[in-house]
Amino acid sequence: MRLLLSNDDGAHAPGLAALREAMSAVCDDVVTVAPDRNRSGASNSLTLNRPLGVREVGDNLFAVDGTPTDCVHLATTGLFEQDPDMVVSGINTGANLGDDVLYSGTVAAATEGRSLGLPAIAISLIGDDCEHYDTAARVAVSMVRLLIDHPLPADTILNVNVPDLPFEALAGYRATRLGYRHRAEKLIADRDPRGRRVYWIGPAGGQADAGPGTDFHAVGEGFVSVTPLQIDLTRHNSLSSLSDWLVRL
Repeated sequence: MRLLLSNDDGAHAPGLAALREAMSAVCDDVVTVAPDRNRSGASNSLTLNRPLGVREVGDNLFAVDGTPTDCVHLATTGLFEQDPDMVVSGINTGANLGDDVLYSGTVAAATEGRSLGLPAIAISLIGDDCEHYDTAARVAVSMVRLLIDHPLPADTILNVNVPDLPFEALAGYRATRLGYRHRAEKLIADRDPRGRRVYWIGPAGGQADAGPGTDFHAVGEGFVSVTPLQIDLTRHNSLSSLSDWLVRL
């Protein structure tokens, strides 16, 4: 088996380093392809208007001047003689809960792996000043081993969020659904050194749907949240009513 690791925090991020070290205990063949800088919030974007550069910056560690999706796409479509068998993305510094998955480059790397036919896990460590990457790494190892021994349906992506706690302090694992946040907070207006108006994207909104069963609720109680995601965004139960609505045209 060959494991492909990636992330959106960059090739030299501490979470990725912890994941690389931990996965060496699972598999002898681990290759890492990650962005050459922080690409948080890149979502599922591909770079199509220029060629991509790839540099080997460590032992089986490759940095790409592109997005997380670029990294996984290259690594699974011919960058290496041998294609990977599974994608693990992370360990992200910070949560990927609820609506976060729409923007997350960490989740996007896993999504790209799944869209190309590979089992895929995205794993994030939740904290304002993350410390316990070793905890998230141990969780990742457990999840990968379980997925190898007991595969899930082919359309499943696992979005895993780990509280920033010592491993022994975790309350366990919970299968969860995505919660959702309130709308994003207001943008932040500023001026650059030349006096020109610039804008910062405002902080994410607070928790709106965070009750029992959600990823927010699970991590708030000290559990590892494991949410199954799918690529198919079709709202299937609305097809019939939409057909009736379209008749009016």
